[in-house]
Amino acid sequence: MEKMKEKILSDGIVLPGGILQVGGFLNQLIDTTFMAEVGKEVDRLFRDDKPTKLLTIEASGIGIAVAAGMTMGLPVLFAKKQRTTNMSGDVYTAKVHSFTHNIDNIAIVSSKYLDKNDRILIIDDFLAHGCAFAGLIEIIKEAGAELVGCCAAIEKGFQGGGDKLRAQGYRVESLAIIDEMSEDEIRFR
Repeated sequence: MEKMKEKILSDGIVLPGGILQVGGFLNQLIDTTFMAEVGKEVDRLFRDDKPTKLLTIEASGIGIAVAAGMTMGLPVLFAKKQRTTNMSGDVYTAKVHSFTHNIDNIAIVSSKYLDKNDRILIIDDFLAHGCAFAGLIEIIKEAGAELVGCCAAIEKGFQGGGDKLRAQGYRVESLAIIDEMSEDEIRFR
């Protein structure tokens, strides 16, 4: 998606350690006009796969998933990173490592919101090492649901997570794939 690349170049900030800061338009301060375009692109890529739900993980993927859900007319389900007191009944869980924060989280989805009749599209803001996607795939399998694909707003191709998922046979679409990144330059695939 050319607009994603343009937005990254104009508003993204490369920080030391391979971190791309896009909080000014994608995941803290959300540019809603731009996000509507993102939702349309996700719909274009995956509408023929007929997902029944969109799945993401809190918190940064929620905005993108909601934009796509509104365009596609689909509900958005997000995995929580902690079990809360109002989450009752059976749950599906998976360990997810965050390289950005260097911590392990337990992704949790209530079993009443995900079952074997669901066709799931996973959506997240970033795909780097692929840990969040792998954890959500584990939850989908545990529920007996079907995965129709994975979609990232931005893939850090140089960190290999997308390639690993593709090698496992999963359909992965990213709106922008970065192959090289430094404080001076961002190169897209």
